[in-house]
Amino acid sequence: MGADDRNESRDKDSDADLKARLEKLSHTLDAHRGGSSGPDGQNGAGGSGSSWGAATNLGFQALVEFVTAVVVGPIIGWEIDAWFKTKPIFFIVFLFVGVAAGMLNVYRLAMGPPGRKGDRQ
Repeated sequence: MGADDRNESRDKDSDADLKARLEKLSHTLDAHRGGSSGPDGQNGAGGSGSSWGAATNLGFQALVEFVTAVVVGPIIGWEIDAWFKTKPIFFIVFLFVGVAAGMLNVYRLAMGPPGRKGDRQ
C-alpha cells in the first residue's frame, strides 16, 4: 500500500507541475503575440509573418482560380467546336466566359464570405 500512495502523490505532483508549466507557457505565448489578437484570430500587428503568409496564400489562390477558369473555358469551347465542327465560334465564346468566370471568382475571393462585416447589431 505504501508504494501506491507514493505513486499517487508523485502523479499529483507531476500534474500540478504540468499545469504550472502550461500556465507559464501560455503567459509567454501571450506576451510574445502582444497579448491581443484580431477578431479573426490573427495578430493585429501589420507585417507579421502570419499576415504575410495569409496574403501570399490569398494571392496564389486568386491566381489559380483565374488561370483555371481561363484555361478550362477555352478547352470546353474547343471540344464543343470539335463535336459540332464549328471551329472558332464556341472556343471564342467560352474564352470570354472563362475570363468572366475567373474575374468573378477573384472578386468573390477579394470580398470575402458574405455577411462577415455587416452582422453587428
